[in-house]
Amino acid sequence: MKKALLTLSALALCLSAGAAMAKDYKVLRFGVDPSYAPFESKAADGSLVGFDIDLGNAICKELKVQCKWVENDFDGMVPGLNAGKFDGVISSMTVTEAREKVIDFSSELFSGPTALVFKKGAAYGTPESLKGKTVGYEQGTIQEAYAKAKLEPAGVKIQPYANQDQVYADLTNGRLDASIQDMLQAELGFLKSPQGADYEVSKPVDDPLLPAKTAVGIKKGNKELKALLDKGIEALHKDGTYDAIQKKHFGDLNLYSGK
Repeated sequence: MKKALLTLSALALCLSAGAAMAKDYKVLRFGVDPSYAPFESKAADGSLVGFDIDLGNAICKELKVQCKWVENDFDGMVPGLNAGKFDGVISSMTVTEAREKVIDFSSELFSGPTALVFKKGAAYGTPESLKGKTVGYEQGTIQEAYAKAKLEPAGVKIQPYANQDQVYADLTNGRLDASIQDMLQAELGFLKSPQGADYEVSKPVDDPLLPAKTAVGIKKGNKELKALLDKGIEALHKDGTYDAIQKKHFGDLNLYSGK
């Protein structure tokens, strides 16, 4: 009997210690690369704006925690997350098998295809059509993986950049023949800007290396934060906040696949 009581006491102590060790989030730090309008960018006054920014702030509001945004180049997001620089990544990060080996993800934020951008009339679309041309992309993205695996072997010159703003800068000054990025970002961000007036977007590029689902990146094994974020995302859908934010940025377009 004493042995049983001791065992129960030890179990109670372990549970108590576990509860004490559980992180009580008062602030959620999200890594973001603000060069990807309309998902994340900077307003004229320097404030962060965009669909992802509004979703992140809404999640924090639902969870009654403070949101803190940490700016970071996209290719440094996973290392920064694993180094504890931020708690999560909300920056149009696609869920891929490669990333799932090193980090975890929340439930879906939104989904969207990849496309090429080029001068009107160029009609690029396949690796073969781009042979001998130069295509730019943002480092650390799924588009980089596709460019290296499919475009470069087809004789396409590929050029990496630290952020999407640099990609478009070289596209418009003639150093690139095309760029490859999220389709909606290109259509609603670049093409609607003054510098994008002479450019067009290809049809979606369909390839297993270019999945559509994006989510919040989380450090591997942080089940507590995943559950917390999933709870917040679910609440946004239930109370209509998600729909309101989506309508603000995309009108009647639905980016949520529900997967």
